[in-house]
Amino acid sequence: MIEIPLGSVIQGSLTKGLEVRLHPDISVEDMRVGKFLVVQGMRSRFFCLLTDVSLGTASDRILANPPAAEDSFLREVLAGSGTYGTIELAPMLMFTPSDKPKEQFLEEKAKTNKLASFAAQTSADLELLPVKTIPAHFSQVFEASEQDFRMVFGWEDDPHRRNFSIGQPLDMEVPICVDLDRFVERSNGVFGKSGTGKSFLTRLLISGIIRKGAAVNLMFDMHSEYGWEAMMEGKQVSTVKGLRQLFPGQVEIYTLDPDSTKRRGVRDSQEMYLSYDQIEIEDIKLVARELGLSDASLDNANILYNEFGKSWIIQLLNMTNEDIKLFCEEKQGHQGSIMAMQRKLMRLDTLKYMRSACPHNYIDQILQSLDAGKHVVVEFGSQSNMLSYMLATNMITRRIHASYVKKADKFLQSKNPLDRPRQLVITIEEAHRFLDSSIVHQTIFGTIAREMRKYFVTLLIVDQRPSGIDNEVMSQVGTRITCLLNDEKDIDAIFTGVSGAQGLRSVLAKLDSKQQALVLGHAVPMPVVVRTRPYDQKFYAEIGDPNWGDMSDPILFAAAEVAKADLGF
Repeated sequence: MIEIPLGSVIQGSLTKGLEVRLHPDISVEDMRVGKFLVVQGMRSRFFCLLTDVSLGTASDRILANPPAAEDSFLREVLAGSGTYGTIELAPMLMFTPSDKPKEQFLEEKAKTNKLASFAAQTSADLELLPVKTIPAHFSQVFEASEQDFRMVFGWEDDPHRRNFSIGQPLDMEVPICVDLDRFVERSNGVFGKSGTGKSFLTRLLISGIIRKGAAVNLMFDMHSEYGWEAMMEGKQVSTVKGLRQLFPGQVEIYTLDPDSTKRRGVRDSQEMYLSYDQIEIEDIKLVARELGLSDASLDNANILYNEFGKSWIIQLLNMTNEDIKLFCEEKQGHQGSIMAMQRKLMRLDTLKYMRSACPHNYIDQILQSLDAGKHVVVEFGSQSNMLSYMLATNMITRRIHASYVKKADKFLQSKNPLDRPRQLVITIEEAHRFLDSSIVHQTIFGTIAREMRKYFVTLLIVDQRPSGIDNEVMSQVGTRITCLLNDEKDIDAIFTGVSGAQGLRSVLAKLDSKQQALVLGHAVPMPVVVRTRPYDQKFYAEIGDPNWGDMSDPILFAAAEVAKADLGF
């Protein structure tokens, strides 16, 4: 196919981007922010993102005396000479073809530090590099072709990479792929204001991770949207399938509210309970604001813990006023603070999943499932208030992380591949509640975000208020998938530590409110705006468990068909 030039580079700089004047036969209305264009320089090909569109005139006299609305002839005369369109491009990647023999090129490429460059998500004999220069004057600009997209973002069935199609460019029918191996090795975020489709995007990503086997997932499902079917937004009442329905043999559901889960028709869910002796001071500090606890009460909690150990909450709740008075006289505690803490901790009795003691360790059971390669969804049902959600997620995650630290240390010592822990991705919603600057150093989630993949545990953060997340944590978020945001503080937070953020800000501000997202960071070679992949019947067929029902034994096949019918397939 013959490439038709859209315009010529007339000026620009490496830091501010390129200014391109459109050719007379190119309509400025065809140029949209977020479009992917390429500039063919003298030696290199530059992959660019369109960040702004503007109109220009050759003389101020035209502006002072514009043609009349009905004078189409004069407008056509002026078009392209007296009046013209310009676009701003942000160069993201460049590719310089090599004249060297293929064998020599590959040998030299193997010697370079690939971590210092953006590797193309394709198996082709090329390497896309960060932009270190700009094209010359009057270099021609072209529409990105399907080949360009594949060269940069690869293809989903590449046998050498775990690529997953997250969507398509705004103006082409070609997949934009995320490299899942790079995605899971760092903590990531899905951001956007309420109603922009964060939950659907999260389900897409987790489905890809499960299908490609990139990691195991632990999902804290605050609003019961991931495990089983969930409501679609819109005027018509309809539902979409959950991960358990798509991957019935690979996903397990634990519920902290069995009654709610049964009412929703969820099958084969497992009840889960936590006990007071599993709560530690760090857990209470995290929910101090929800419980209304003062710093003085938290100081006295340490006195109680030092005296009673793991049973400190049970002992406190069973104390009479006289017991508290005697305890404070002996241990130099503050009677008023301890009595206030006793009253406020009684709220924990309202949580359906809390028990005085649990004979069965459900957290160990979850760990065993994760070790076996199963993906776990923890549903909260009616127990989804912030006190309940924050307490349970912190308690569970802290113990799972401690187990992973031991496994990672063992692997580091033995160097035995069999000892390597499975990569774990933990999904949390309302993440700013855990990662706020005032408490981030007290939560296990802040620790995980800062450690990156040191212990094979990373986060998938789902949030509508990224400005509430600590800047240090945001700088460690590897890949950011962002739907529409309106608040300036939230937009600033998205681009923490991102070079060329000014051009990308305009791209983010122009997103549609539905099914569009800006993807940038570690798992994609360059920032790109996508029309996100629909989460529909076609997706179910493409992503679902390929082994489910694919059996040669007629008895097993029949059993699978019955089970599939029970699961709503």
